[in-house]
Amino acid sequence: MKKLLYPWVIMIFITASACSQTSNADNEETLMETTSDTSRRGPIPKPTTGYGSDGNYEVAEINFDNPQYEGTQVSIFYPQGITSPRPTIFFSHPYGGEDKSYNIELYNFIAKKGYVVVFVPYRTIDVSIDHRYQTLWQGFVKAAADYPNIIDTLKVGFMGHSFGGGASIDLAYKAFTEKGWGQNARFLFTMAPWYSFNWNSPLTTQQQLQNFPANTKMITQVYDEDDMNDHRMAIDIFKNINIPNSEKDFIYFKSSTVDGYNYVTDHVMPSSRQVFDALDYYGVYRLLDAMMDYSFNGNASAKNVALGNGSAAQITMPSSNGQAMAPLEVTDNPTPKYLQIKYEFRCGSSTNPRTAYCN
Repeated sequence: MKKLLYPWVIMIFITASACSQTSNADNEETLMETTSDTSRRGPIPKPTTGYGSDGNYEVAEINFDNPQYEGTQVSIFYPQGITSPRPTIFFSHPYGGEDKSYNIELYNFIAKKGYVVVFVPYRTIDVSIDHRYQTLWQGFVKAAADYPNIIDTLKVGFMGHSFGGGASIDLAYKAFTEKGWGQNARFLFTMAPWYSFNWNSPLTTQQQLQNFPANTKMITQVYDEDDMNDHRMAIDIFKNINIPNSEKDFIYFKSSTVDGYNYVTDHVMPSSRQVFDALDYYGVYRLLDAMMDYSFNGNASAKNVALGNGSAAQITMPSSNGQAMAPLEVTDNPTPKYLQIKYEFRCGSSTNPRTAYCN
């Protein structure tokens, strides 16, 4: 089971103290080793061709001081040797994921495919939700301002998991409308999102959702065995955001057992700290890869994988010895499968600023 971090996560909401962590370098540029201590698990190997397979670039990394979280570093992962700025993913991590090792396989995957990803740690235990948003925002903005030779702000994606999935909505809207980022390509990729707030904005969250730029695309993923974040939060954002159905898909993952190995779709999917398996590289990386190709490069055939509206190329998962993983469920009209009581964080909670939009 991919259970990690969450036995103490409830304390985040009742603790106001701040924490810090040490860092190793200032404004340091290093060539990253693209393998990690994490071993692939399960009987199904990584894809060697097509979407989800590794790219051909070596991965380089730049770190600089985090402007809103003393003692930590913002990290930029990018293709080694590039001579011009590349389309960029701005990634917002989940609670407890402030160490870049939590999703290092994801960052390496993006850079090896020829794109850039910016990772900003925020305090898991912080004085306010607003400050977590501010930390992410100022880290993203500083990265783009200081490294224009690496980051192409005309083609961007905002991606996040859990708290970061909810935060990505407001941060993307600010970047698109206040900074003009993504004029040539924009997308959202949210995974098991927590509540969505708006920070430092005169608009309500609903006004933001109804005014997303026309060229925005979106993938929303939820996981069947997630018992932390009520799927209604993801459903609410997906249904209310101003993106046509042709340019967004809601994707539901079910767990599978193949050759005695359990592919578990719980809340910490994806994570390369404990388990790295076919759910990660076929379910997440493959669809992200296709979304980047479709959005950034205009590859129409990539849309059939990223936003295939339930196409075979999109939903089919791999098999081993005649046993197939459960296919993805894709819809433009999602409905919740479980009662809110299943979840630790429910859509109807008073913490959620969008309780009026829960289904």
